[in-house]
Amino acid sequence: MILLDSFLIRAALAGLGVALAAGPLGCFVVWRRMAYFGDATAHATILGVALALALEVPILAGALVVALAMALAIWWLSGRGEATDTLLGVMAHSALAFGLVAVAFLPGVRIDLMAYLFGDILSVGRIDLLVIWGGAALVTALLAWRWQRLLTSTLGADLAHAAGIDPRREQLILTLSLAVVVAVAIKVVGVLLIAALLLIPAAAARRFVRTPETMALAAAGLGGVAALGGVWASWAWDTPTGPTIVCIAALIFAAATAVRRGGG
Repeated sequence: MILLDSFLIRAALAGLGVALAAGPLGCFVVWRRMAYFGDATAHATILGVALALALEVPILAGALVVALAMALAIWWLSGRGEATDTLLGVMAHSALAFGLVAVAFLPGVRIDLMAYLFGDILSVGRIDLLVIWGGAALVTALLAWRWQRLLTSTLGADLAHAAGIDPRREQLILTLSLAVVVAVAIKVVGVLLIAALLLIPAAAARRFVRTPETMALAAAGLGGVAALGGVWASWAWDTPTGPTIVCIAALIFAAATAVRRGGG
């Protein structure tokens, strides 16, 4: 399509694709207080980037494999009662540090680490768009399929067991979905900002909605507004696009909080 020849159109579509998946998934992150899960998974993808470069495989493949491995490790540790906030923080920052050091040891490889840390959405190509929207569609379809089970297990393990639902399995599905979204979003907002894109639109949507379904839809919509607004503001004011998207999301959250308080 001729429209995709414009880097701004590709950037807008990439941001929108990530936002549509991150919004509903972010609701579960907020409800379950899983912010550190997202951070640990996101930070681990830098190690995946280093491994991909060392093995000469696609960056997305390395990031996805390591993100999935970290997600499985987090899920396993949480089942043993060991996944405290402190342990998750250690895993998140350690994975990021090891990834950065590993990149420095790669001979003859020069990469722009800022692009992976904060995103490089303006360089998104057609193949990247296909990967982003494919990953977003997969996660969205999975959430829609498991929606009621995920909600029930989020309310409480005892309620889930009473309904014949395995809460550990639902947590695994959420954790793996986080890994997929993190991997496909690395080029859009980078590993340091993806957790913000998961949390902020969902937190803003929570101010106005009464049902989980409307919160998921509102979070996706607000995330889309932040993505499109961030791309436009970045182009207009020549600012880094990934951080600008998060800034727009933060302004939306601040406005939502002010309106909510003003309305009582």
